[in-house]
Amino acid sequence: MQRIWELLVFLLFIKLVYTSAYWRPSDPFPDSSGRYCLSWRLAVEANNVRAWRTVPTQCLPHVENYMTGGQYEHDLNFIIEHIESYIDTIQVSDDGLDAWILDVDDTCISNVLYYQGKRFGCDPFDPVGFRTWALRRGCPAIPAVLRLFNNLVDRGFKVFLVTGRDEETLGQATLDNLHRQGFIGYEKLILRSAEYRGQSAVAYKSEIRSQLEGGGGEDGGYRIWGNVGDQWSDLEGNCTGNRTFKLPNPMYFVP
Repeated sequence: MQRIWELLVFLLFIKLVYTSAYWRPSDPFPDSSGRYCLSWRLAVEANNVRAWRTVPTQCLPHVENYMTGGQYEHDLNFIIEHIESYIDTIQVSDDGLDAWILDVDDTCISNVLYYQGKRFGCDPFDPVGFRTWALRRGCPAIPAVLRLFNNLVDRGFKVFLVTGRDEETLGQATLDNLHRQGFIGYEKLILRSAEYRGQSAVAYKSEIRSQLEGGGGEDGGYRIWGNVGDQWSDLEGNCTGNRTFKLPNPMYFVP
């Protein structure tokens, strides 16, 4: 009887060791579903899973824990530290043409509170609900990115905030929200005007960057040293800049 008890304890110990080897704090629970969600999030961030409409329902606890449990903030700070190390290598010129591009939603300001009510992306995108949320002007700044923004402005870079938000309906609200959260001193806020409606984010943002780099016009001739966004569509296409930096966002996909 004693030997049987010892064998059962040993087998339990082996199971615990095996489970802990695969479980991480961001897992909602140490089982196959948790491991699947870790793999799903990695594939999303690596842009290997594309055009997904919603977060898999079984991954709701995983994504919620990631976004609100501290790992998301840790990942953001880690990336921003590397961006700032890169900035330290750049000698800003006196001609005022050294530029950076930052996305707005879930890059400069956060929509996590909104997506909390949408089951962290498990519910389909609701354009009316999001517009209502954005018009409240209450999106908080992402602290690590605000720090980066101030660093860029202080060093003399021209910072362009480029967003897919509609200029006509959300232009003033976005401007107000950014200013309330401390984003002051950028060169220009560029929103999606009527001529770009219906275009993919890749096509729209490529065209904006092309205009910034082009030699003619008021906003031409810039050298884009860096481009930061939470969506791959912020960073793909033409004139992406000398370096691109992807911030984590497993809550939604923008093509």
